[in-house]
Amino acid sequence: MQGVTPDSPVEPATRVCYRHPERETRLSCSRCGRPICASCSIDAAVGQRCPQCVGELGRQAEIPVPPPRPRARRAGLGLPPVTRGILVVTVLTYFLQGSVGDLLVHHSGLVARGEFWRIFTTALLHASFTHIALNMWALYVLGPQVERGVGSKAFLALYLASAGMGGVAAQLLTPGVFTAVGASGAIFGLFGVWLNLAVRRRNTAWGRSLLSQLGLILLVNAALPILFPRISWQAHLGGFIAGFLIGELWSRVKGPRAEAARALIAAAVAVVAAAIVLVV
Repeated sequence: MQGVTPDSPVEPATRVCYRHPERETRLSCSRCGRPICASCSIDAAVGQRCPQCVGELGRQAEIPVPPPRPRARRAGLGLPPVTRGILVVTVLTYFLQGSVGDLLVHHSGLVARGEFWRIFTTALLHASFTHIALNMWALYVLGPQVERGVGSKAFLALYLASAGMGGVAAQLLTPGVFTAVGASGAIFGLFGVWLNLAVRRRNTAWGRSLLSQLGLILLVNAALPILFPRISWQAHLGGFIAGFLIGELWSRVKGPRAEAARALIAAAVAVVAAAIVLVV
């Protein structure tokens, strides 16, 4: 792209785009903090990026796309490490869960007795091949762009926090003693992050398109517990709210240390989830 990029951000009394100094602006890059105008702003999974940061990280990895159309393979980059790791570990655990399932499953009675880790580890277990296939496909579609946009540590913390808050909601809102398996809480956390982005970008054609697609997907998922009563809508709701909240908090983080801050925010939500089931 044309233009000269300075080595460091310039902050004049009146904020102007660092590439177009004749244009006043209130926007800034969520990675480096440089002021940018609307024409230089490039939507990312969280906030917006300047052309230089997009160039450094790889434009394809920074611009999120509507969930039904994963683009990572087109760039030849493969899956980012945490998304790939979760997929591999979850699939392996599925074939081993006959021997490890009792240690990982969300059993409400055992969680109430202090085995808090079960609200997280149950995301590694699934009831059937269809169950794991649907959840891992959703991870494959929704996860890579988020991980590239916010960083691998933040993405892992988001996944754990959403799984944990899904477990909290199931623990508190499901009557009686129960057992539950599945990564749906974590997956709905990813839906929450994407919906938060769509809501914040609703004044753009891209945002409206994404909002429409997510709205339809969420409506279908909201109807599933009616047709299949064994589906835990509580876990879906808890994970979704956690993801949406984390996405909102992430959008407020700016500057060069943003990636570390996002990881801390999501990790804090995961800690809160564990604390809730230990205290309540």
